[in-house]
Amino acid sequence: MRIQGLTVTVLGLLASASSWAADCPALLQGSLPELRGKGQIELCERFAGKPLVVVNTASYCGFAPQFEGLEATYKAYHEQGLEMLGVPSNDFKQEDADSEKTAKVCYANYGVTFTMTKAQPVRGKDAIPLFVELANQSSAPKWNFYKYVVDRKGKVIGNFSSLTKPDDPAFRAAIEKAIAAQ
Repeated sequence: MRIQGLTVTVLGLLASASSWAADCPALLQGSLPELRGKGQIELCERFAGKPLVVVNTASYCGFAPQFEGLEATYKAYHEQGLEMLGVPSNDFKQEDADSEKTAKVCYANYGVTFTMTKAQPVRGKDAIPLFVELANQSSAPKWNFYKYVVDRKGKVIGNFSSLTKPDDPAFRAAIEKAIAAQ
């Protein structure tokens, strides 16, 4: 009797995990290490069903002041459901290997409150799955601070170059479209 009950419980858990994986868009499958701490950011758990902006960042890039505009954008739209994920990368040779130094730039220098990961490869054969899927749906980042707007279903609805500032009307319009979409 106990074995039967345990079997039913295990099967129920497997079915629920399978259903969760099926409901999770390809873009959000997997996890990434938090910039601060030793935890993992479970992408599907954190971002599924929410409009999302993904940005590859670099502490020593000339575009780093965009952190301020990205934070302002996050604060302006967060109550409407917007999430933001910053992914530092040294693919363009402008990120520190020391996560503590990256964290200082993000949190102390620019006051970032949106989710940030430890440095990750975002281009080419070593790119993490998140950026492989972003590239499949649109294009790979051509430089630091390349911005992707993702709808609630995990589809890229806009990508914006480093030259596009966070207060750009087209960028904001894509965010508003992602928020409005169900």
